[in-house]
Amino acid sequence: MCSPLLALGAGEAPARGNDPDAALGAVFQDIERSRLGSALEKVDALITAYPNFRLAHLIRGDLLLARARPLATFGNQPDAPADKLADLREEAVARLKAYRNRPPSNYVPRYLLQMEPEQKYAIVVDTQRARLYIYQNDNGRPRFVADYYISHGKLGAEKLREGDKRTPVGVYHVTANLPRQKLSDFYGNGAFPISYPNEWDRQQGRDGHGIWLHGTPSDTYSRPPRASDGCVVLTNRDLDALASYLQIGLTPVIISNTVEWLSVDDWAAERSALNKQIESWRKDWESRDVNRYLAHYSKNFRNNEGGYDRWAEQKKAVNASKSWIKVQLDKVSVFRSPGKQDLVVVTFEQDYRSNNLSNVLKKRQYWLKEGGRWKIVYEGFA
Repeated sequence: MCSPLLALGAGEAPARGNDPDAALGAVFQDIERSRLGSALEKVDALITAYPNFRLAHLIRGDLLLARARPLATFGNQPDAPADKLADLREEAVARLKAYRNRPPSNYVPRYLLQMEPEQKYAIVVDTQRARLYIYQNDNGRPRFVADYYISHGKLGAEKLREGDKRTPVGVYHVTANLPRQKLSDFYGNGAFPISYPNEWDRQQGRDGHGIWLHGTPSDTYSRPPRASDGCVVLTNRDLDALASYLQIGLTPVIISNTVEWLSVDDWAAERSALNKQIESWRKDWESRDVNRYLAHYSKNFRNNEGGYDRWAEQKKAVNASKSWIKVQLDKVSVFRSPGKQDLVVVTFEQDYRSNNLSNVLKKRQYWLKEGGRWKIVYEGFA
């Protein structure tokens, strides 16, 4: 049996326990070594474990046909619909590439610069690889936990408009848990809505709604890599596993076209540099020198009330009544937003005290690098 999938590499794939990607890897290793009987046994076991796994059924059909004649291509089934075969080929390639080309253990996603202490886990989605990664907050450092195959938007990523069948790219959070009892069977074992559009999406004019992490219908094991109207779709088995890591209102979900990986040393250096910028902003606010404070804000700054000029005027008026200011930041998270721009999302609990006002607020800022310097382009309540 000959297949373009075999060009992915014939080396031993790392063991990962009882999961379908590991089982597929073992099946294709047998095929590469012409051990078709062993491959058939393994794919039969895979189908027994996951009866609705259509890709496994296709491979089984190929193996049975291979007893009679050589196969020139993957999915060489007589009279099979071409579009269905193309979907299954795409799924097979995505699963095996991700399985055999794992991220180095000493590298982390660039986006997870700082999780706040209450955020136990973070989710990173790579649409190009059709993969979702879970990272644990290990005293501030992200530690790999697990990864799963996913489906995403039919027309790719970088959502712009309602109904464009694309998956958004950016930094989001899980906002709710919708159990299967409240949903149609289309969503499988449940759904977890995320916060698209976020503040930056709205500032950029992006719209739409209803972007969820959800499962598959009861008669379907998995869907092709590009199959949703914009949601991130997992098998029901994987969604159930993922659910145990999610904290409503806390867990970040960072969606990227392709994940950037950093060595731990480079990650630590980038994190340190950004934290210094945030600390400089805090100190300059406490100084009551309004020009130093405003130097941290972009001339393109906007919030829900207006632009930079309105913000500057308001801050000058407020500071005129202050004889002292103390600002403490707690529960600080820093996530780099995927994409072409150097953009980071900073969320924190702000304890503000002055001679005539005290309050505690949860705030969110977006920092954008302009001319080599980080500037705040949005600030508001989180």
